Amino acid sequence: MRMRWRYWLAATIFVITATGPACRRSDSSGVNRDLRAAPEITISAAASLKDAFSEISRQFEAGVGAKVNFNFGASGALQKQIEAGAPADVFASAGRPQMEALAARGLIVPETQQDFARNTLVLVVPLERNPVIAGFTELGSTKITRLAIGNPKTVPVGQYAEQALTHLGLWQQLQPRLIFGEDVRQVLDYVARGEVDAGIVYASDLRAAGNKVRQVASAPADSHDPVLYPVAVVRASSHQEVARAFVDAVMSEEGQRILEKYGFKRVR
Repeated sequence: MRMRWRYWLAATIFVITATGPACRRSDSSGVNRDLRAAPEITISAAASLKDAFSEISRQFEAGVGAKVNFNFGASGALQKQIEAGAPADVFASAGRPQMEALAARGLIVPETQQDFARNTLVLVVPLERNPVIAGFTELGSTKITRLAIGNPKTVPVGQYAEQALTHLGLWQQLQPRLIFGEDVRQVLDYVARGEVDAGIVYASDLRAAGNKVRQVASAPADSHDPVLYPVAVVRASSHQEVARAFVDAVMSEEGQRILEKYGFKRVR
């Protein structure tokens, strides 16, 4: 019965839509579901997923009737929260190391773990300024006095940035000029407000910045680990089937289309 419920949820997720204030709804068998009794789940997700996951959740809620709450932040910080027992039903990370750390401690459901999106590391500058550089190799120029990146201790985009800058022989040289953000959206804000000369973010973040930043280059593909996003159900979740259904929604064709809309790439 539990498995039947899971697959019923997955099958109806992007098909059934909300029908006004009605409190009850019928499935294809004519059995009513009491939406007032539907569970709430919490998704701990990387900050870069905010826009895409918010749209996926709206369709998920309309189709399933469950309420989705989000905890967006740096993947490393979210990992530590889950390790400390913070409530979460699903974890979606901007990097594999954070997910693998939870897996090593038995804190996720192994068979639910899968990569669901890819991203690209890019260099951005404030739109209203004339670009003073044209690529990553020019970051060592004296024209760059402040470069924003994610904190490598907790933020995957900062870890990828450190890898890229190390690969290019610039990491040590740039130390006095680095401004750390606590998640990728904070890095983006620093650039958008013109508080730094440049920043390293994901390609998917450009949409969120509107017309306030411009991309000047992509990091060489061989300069850092692949930017892969894994998702999994948290073992401590008390709503396992609904959590699995949300993962199914992310992996579904419609979920993948929404992710692409916000600048992510498919894994396969």
